[in-house]
Amino acid sequence: MLKTMTGLIRPRRFERDPLEERGDAYYAASQWRLMARELRAHRLAQISLLVLGLFYLGALLAPFLAPYGLESYDSAYVNAPPTGIHLFHDGRFVGPFVYGMESDRDPETLRQIVVPDESVTHPIRLLAEGREWRFLGLFETNLHLFAAAGDGRVFLLGTDGMGRDLFSWILLGSQVSLSVPLVGVAISFVLGLVIGSISGYFGGRTDFVIQRIIEILRSFPTLPLWMALSAAIPSGVSVVQMFLLITIIMAFIEWTSLARVVRSQFVSLKNEDYVMAARISGVGAMRIIATHLVPGFMSYLVVATTLAVPAMILGETALSFLGLGMQPPATSWGVLLQEAQQVANIAFYPWKLFPLVAVIVTVLAFNFLGDGLRDAADPHK
Repeated sequence: MLKTMTGLIRPRRFERDPLEERGDAYYAASQWRLMARELRAHRLAQISLLVLGLFYLGALLAPFLAPYGLESYDSAYVNAPPTGIHLFHDGRFVGPFVYGMESDRDPETLRQIVVPDESVTHPIRLLAEGREWRFLGLFETNLHLFAAAGDGRVFLLGTDGMGRDLFSWILLGSQVSLSVPLVGVAISFVLGLVIGSISGYFGGRTDFVIQRIIEILRSFPTLPLWMALSAAIPSGVSVVQMFLLITIIMAFIEWTSLARVVRSQFVSLKNEDYVMAARISGVGAMRIIATHLVPGFMSYLVVATTLAVPAMILGETALSFLGLGMQPPATSWGVLLQEAQQVANIAFYPWKLFPLVAVIVTVLAFNFLGDGLRDAADPHK
């Protein structure tokens, strides 16, 4: 009996505490290093970071990747479907090529359509010569990643109602749709940090006045207020001026939410012992704010800023979609979606929704990255 009981009773195995396995290097690491470590473990945030990196790389190299420019359009290829890339012709391998295109009429709807002409082939050339463009405004070149030889046309995502290549316009439009939110967030970050710091640190009447102003601004519906400000922009302004004005309009509203976050952090930290010690030592208010308070919650500011970018992307897209944002000859994803206002366009030419896909993927990537940063910055995780 004793033997049986001892056979059933097994010595207890003591597992090591996960906190002990982290070692001294974990506890000696800085906050930013800990955030980076947690972010590397967040797979969805890593994928989102990769997607955003590809999008911004595509925006940077858009003139090189796009086979056509903003001025390129052809009435012979209006509403052309996406061009198929083929490798075999007449049963033999000939390399990547596209067929020629010709106009035809749909026998059911009698609409004019563009159909492939399989009797004509055009090879696709890599590093082909085309229109001239400037890389970062430094040097001029006419090289493009690919192009169809001869009179061939390659429309990877189809064309719009003016015969413009959607693939090229989405790439070139990303330069506006991805840069305006970043510049706007940078402006709102500075405004929110400065105004929120003053409100939270000094308190009293200063805090009361600033918070009432913020409440008044936040009481207005965002989209109608953006529309009103955009409508006030005089007609005939240049593309650069329009870019700057739209950026300022986007930043005019978004700073309020960040200012609230900064103010709440200052209220909770300004009475800490190390802040009181700095005051007693005669350190000035601006130095206390810059060196003692702001670094204590900088990770939260990074998270809040990342999560503010998708709202600005949607705001710029909505303004341009309604005709109050960027105007031709400039382009953005919202400008490209203007043709999607008509249901008939979507029913007959569904490829015109590709700019919407770019918007959705970018917004989701920023949201997932923001969630990953928020989890990484959580000290109680």
